[in-house]
Amino acid sequence: MENTHNQPMVLHENGTLQKQNQALILEEPLSIRIEGKPYAVVMRTPGDELAHAAGFCLAEGLVENPEDFTTLGFCTEDGVNVVTATLTPERRKQVHHILSRQGFVSQTSCGICGKEMLTDLYQIVKPVDTTMVMNIDQAKACIRQLAEHQDLYARTGSSHAAMVFDMDLAPMAWAEDVGRHNALDKAIGKTFIQGDVERARLAVMSSRLSFELVQKAARAGLEIMVSMSRPTALAVELAESLNMTLACLGKKKGFMIFCGEERFSISLLK
Repeated sequence: MENTHNQPMVLHENGTLQKQNQALILEEPLSIRIEGKPYAVVMRTPGDELAHAAGFCLAEGLVENPEDFTTLGFCTEDGVNVVTATLTPERRKQVHHILSRQGFVSQTSCGICGKEMLTDLYQIVKPVDTTMVMNIDQAKACIRQLAEHQDLYARTGSSHAAMVFDMDLAPMAWAEDVGRHNALDKAIGKTFIQGDVERARLAVMSSRLSFELVQKAARAGLEIMVSMSRPTALAVELAESLNMTLACLGKKKGFMIFCGEERFSISLLK
């Protein structure tokens, strides 16, 4: 599936003008329907639609495991991109309050106020366990691995990326997208569909860490999030309450840990 478009443009460089083609990342709507009814429309880069929807539904609290889906399908008829999911009767009863809610909590564009947003979040997320300890050099190596898999960014210069690692820091899945939320949903969704998300421990992001990214990671049971940019204050507040670790690259060769520093080797913190 195409995820870029070659766009003619004029490049001004070194005092000269040149006509060139530049690859631009595609951004198209994806409608997610639950039980035949519209639930959300997200602007995303085409590709990995089923994984995207699965990760999104996990983040929303609609599902806990792949068996909660009875069907999960993607349709592009008439140029309309729609993922349709149906849930088991038992799961449908369990999440009736979510399905009947106006709006969703996985993205800041949902329009609900901060207090209501946090109340909804705490109903579907719970603190994660502490099972993993790593060192800072390992974290930086994971960031380098993410950069090595940013093919779409290399072509367009305008995509976000996410990569999920297991306890042994082996990469499990990765994804790129025009939206940072979508990239994480796709990466987590790939492990979720495979029934392997319980092994996931670490997420590395190319973007800043916002509260909704922390929520998505917590729903997947991830303990550590590392990024190339600093987190928001609300992301740190939520991560602290969920026993998660947030860290990012600092200036020059530095490394910044905002919460959950116990998951990094103490000797390297002195």
